[in-house]
Amino acid sequence: MPIKKSYLSVLFWLFFAGLSASAVALGGLYLFLSPKLPPVDTLRHVKLQTPLRVYSSDDQLIGEFGEQRRTPVRYEDIPELYIQALLSAEDAEFYDHRGISIRGFLRAASLIVQTGEIQGGGSTITMQLARDFFLTREQVFSRKLNEVLLALQIERELSKEEILELFNNKMFFGNRAYGIQAAAQIYYGRNLDELELHQMAMIVGVLKAPSAYNPLANPSRALTRRNWILGRMFALNYIDEPTYIAAVETPDDARYHGATLDLYAPYVAELARREAVERFGTDAYTDGYKVYTTVNSRHQAAAQAAVVEGLLTYDRRHGYRGPEARLEELETEGDYSPWLRTLRSAPRFGGLSVGAVLAVEEQSAEVLLANGETITLEWDQGLSRARRYINENARGPAPQSASDVLAVRDMIRLQQVEDQWHLSQVPTVQGALVSVDPQDGAMRAVVGGFDFRHSQLNRALQSVRQPGSSFKPFVYTAALENGFTPSSIVNDSPVVIQDASLEGAWRPENDGGTFLGPTRLREALYRSRNLVSIRVLRSIGLPALLDTLDRFGFAQEELPRNLSISLGSHAVTPLELATAYAIFANGGYRVESYVVSRIEDSFGQVLHRARPLTVCKPCEQEDRDSADDFSRQQLMATASHDLAEPLELESTQPVSAPDEPVRLATLEESLGTRDAPDQVILEPLPIAPRVIDERTAYLMDSMMRDVITRGTGHRARALGRNDLAGKTGTTNGPRDAWFAGYSPDLSTVAWLGFDQNTPLGRGEYGGTAAQPIWINYMRVALEGLPDRPPQQPDGIVTVRINPENGRRAHIGDPNAIFEMFTAENVPPREDRPSGTSRTREEQSLPEELF
Repeated sequence: MPIKKSYLSVLFWLFFAGLSASAVALGGLYLFLSPKLPPVDTLRHVKLQTPLRVYSSDDQLIGEFGEQRRTPVRYEDIPELYIQALLSAEDAEFYDHRGISIRGFLRAASLIVQTGEIQGGGSTITMQLARDFFLTREQVFSRKLNEVLLALQIERELSKEEILELFNNKMFFGNRAYGIQAAAQIYYGRNLDELELHQMAMIVGVLKAPSAYNPLANPSRALTRRNWILGRMFALNYIDEPTYIAAVETPDDARYHGATLDLYAPYVAELARREAVERFGTDAYTDGYKVYTTVNSRHQAAAQAAVVEGLLTYDRRHGYRGPEARLEELETEGDYSPWLRTLRSAPRFGGLSVGAVLAVEEQSAEVLLANGETITLEWDQGLSRARRYINENARGPAPQSASDVLAVRDMIRLQQVEDQWHLSQVPTVQGALVSVDPQDGAMRAVVGGFDFRHSQLNRALQSVRQPGSSFKPFVYTAALENGFTPSSIVNDSPVVIQDASLEGAWRPENDGGTFLGPTRLREALYRSRNLVSIRVLRSIGLPALLDTLDRFGFAQEELPRNLSISLGSHAVTPLELATAYAIFANGGYRVESYVVSRIEDSFGQVLHRARPLTVCKPCEQEDRDSADDFSRQQLMATASHDLAEPLELESTQPVSAPDEPVRLATLEESLGTRDAPDQVILEPLPIAPRVIDERTAYLMDSMMRDVITRGTGHRARALGRNDLAGKTGTTNGPRDAWFAGYSPDLSTVAWLGFDQNTPLGRGEYGGTAAQPIWINYMRVALEGLPDRPPQQPDGIVTVRINPENGRRAHIGDPNAIFEMFTAENVPPREDRPSGTSRTREEQSLPEELF
């Protein structure tokens, strides 16, 4: 008995010594490791990497940039069924432990005993969170101990709900998806709250190993893991047996979904991305900034459709260039899988699909689409008009059968129009459209080419091309400012110009080589007479034109110093031209184009707000109260769009008079200062300066409306509006086709041409190639807006004139027409024929001013 007692005593003291040694060792490790542990309270203010997102003015997502796709969600927005799936797979005791699981540790310890190595496992959700935020995945004991200590600290600092929210926003789910919302979008194209049970279980299963259990890369292993999780949910009584069986039997439907955009507008998104990177550097890609643009999603969609259709229409006029590629011979007849892989890997440009020709009949062809569907391309679906392209001016004979156009193994492009497929091709010609708001220069639509994936060059902003006759309105504006009137007579006749800068004698011509002789200025503009423009510039002098162009925003140092500038030899971008035409549209005020209206951080705080030059017609009047009201209205509109709640403007500074310098606010001033959540102090927007007299602007608008009602832009009459004005433009070759036009609401420019600056072909002018793009866009953009012809300003009078000489006509002259003038520039009455005297009516009505 004493021996047994002594034996037990020894065992007790050995156990006590071992326990004490372990406690001392653990205490030492804690004292050694704890100073090196990061503070876990930083998790309350953690900044998750979130991509840069770009929005339209109506809050439609149009772009996303960043390596990690993440959309943080709040705990209360996470479905309970998803939480149950997560706990079933990763940590069934989550709500019972304080950061570490004894059962999990015992399981991990048994693996160490069996293998002699750390195998993983045993980590609670809290430990996984600690590892992903603060540690590495290196399998060593020190890392595991740090993980345990951090998990204990996290459980002391954060609630269970906060831990789950951080975990589900932080973790990596494969395929660039970080967080559950991004995973739901990438794998199923749905929001988190739209997922079904089997989809939730599949996403949870990815967490264990995002590569090994990825439903896209390893669908069979992922399915096995999903069904195991569903079994765990059933075993833990989260779901009943019928629900479990139904979920297990449901086939998985995961597939890759790219960035889910409300509108694909890459040219706009790229402009916004560049501005964000210029302001914030590479942090722009990770800090969750939101960039709001001025682009309207409806306008942008219409612009993209108009450019694509305009380029395809031009391309159809010049012939079919043949298949895009020839597919390889099939190794096994009827096995089209090699062709399908090729079709599916082909990029989709301008909405055109790809197909493989399977068989060719007399006047039809059987075509395999990338989705595996087979269609029949009938004779009237593009085959009958597919004459062979020879060059821009020549095509081959009309095809007589489908075999004249297609052959088996051809890879072709197809356009779907309503429910019919038509033979098509990716055009080699390019185009652009840009539309700005004349009141403040905000870009409402920007299209830089046929398709951004085909060419990332933004021709609306980056391509400088000669505008041709669309530049003439600036020459005519200078003429009106220097003594000319709409009825001034200028000789439209041949001229030879000796100018060293033009490399010798220059013999300009009109289109078609015709001449009209003495021509009124108004008629010369709407008929686009080149020789008149040259003679006008010779009369007013180059310095006068340069002064006018400077006020329209064209850099003087870049302008040519010769008469060719009157025909549009100065190369411009479509945006420069649209911004200059906005001056005609708004009645004479210069605005500056911009595309980013504001930038917010991930918390919704406005970091940048645009302060554009804004037209304020009341600001020109003596009534200061009207100007101050305008300022307050503009500020309220801007601020209420930026902030969730209405704002109380505590104070505003008076608007500067037109002749006073307008000071642009600093970033801090633009943001204002908040004294309370619903208060902000903002400064008024800077006022757009008047750069041409309102009467000159009105006369030019009247002359350019005639371009549409009776001139080269007559196709725009199809829109049925009276407030449209503009000018066609075509350069020698022709190489460039333009239409620049506007309404009081939008100034829009469309351009079409080859990047290589090669000829477009005979008959391709601004009115035939570019204006249809402009019309199709403006038809949508102006829908629902009232017709608003400009109001005639004071100082404009209407007089009956003789169209032959531009002078005031005699009463009763059957050929007389009405013309408008500034009051001080009314032309004299024409001389009466010899031997005649003034009639009684002329004596009683000495003036015919209206």
